Amino acid sequence: MRVTALRLAALGALALCLSASPTVQAANVSAGQAEAKEAAKSLGNCTPAKVEVMSYVTGRSGQTVFKVGCTEDKDTFVLVQCRSRICTLLR
Repeated sequence: MRVTALRLAALGALALCLSASPTVQAANVSAGQAEAKEAAKSLGNCTPAKVEVMSYVTGRSGQTVFKVGCTEDKDTFVLVQCRSRICTLLR
């Protein structure tokens, strides 16, 4: 009977972790948008307008690739890759 209680407690803790995961992921992506805008501005000579998430990889070495639209030209954009708040210009 004690083993069952421990298993239920472990399953409950796992459910809490998994339910909080999308919130944590969303916070990481929104925090990275500011860094992506700054990288587009300083490295890409682009005045940032709209920021879109192109890809998001979770895990130990998670990364997010943002598509940052530029205000200079309607069709101009740069791709910025962010890993742990360090962003680099891809294109």
